[in-house]
Amino acid sequence: MRTLLVSVFCPDRPGLIAAIANRLFELGANLGDASFAVLGSGAEFTAICSVPPHMSEETLHQDLAQLPELAGAEISVKGFGLDAGHSPSANITHVVSVGGGDRPGLVAALAELFAGFGVNIVRMDAQTLPGSDDGRYVTRFALNIPGNSVNACLAAVANTAGELGLTCSWTEENR
Repeated sequence: MRTLLVSVFCPDRPGLIAAIANRLFELGANLGDASFAVLGSGAEFTAICSVPPHMSEETLHQDLAQLPELAGAEISVKGFGLDAGHSPSANITHVVSVGGGDRPGLVAALAELFAGFGVNIVRMDAQTLPGSDDGRYVTRFALNIPGNSVNACLAAVANTAGELGLTCSWTEENR
């Protein structure tokens, strides 16, 4: 098997994941890590795929481009030269949510705070909530927080959110 990185960006519409995942399965590809997000009126799907040795990047690209659901999509298929396995710092220990009115620079400030505590951001999602006339914004971080800095890091996040008039919550994931 070979490992490829498949990325698709197109207008958001129902059935995108089903169309992409089903076609990859039909071609003998096995999905590894994958993500999907609606970004404005667009949608982004990215996955690491194990494919049969005979499948080329170009063949997979052309096959996906034939899907009606991907009409007009930007499709990228390329070799994945990194290890597809996770390092220990990719294990999620906490999920932190910060919400309230939109605050320009919030993501940058929180990312810098996390870096200062040696935290690895495993996933991040930020969005303006639909129908919120006041610009209600929610940011979620799936994090790997080193055990010796959990309390100080979470306190710093809560303080930062509080200073900005935002709400903050977190959950501890399985360790």
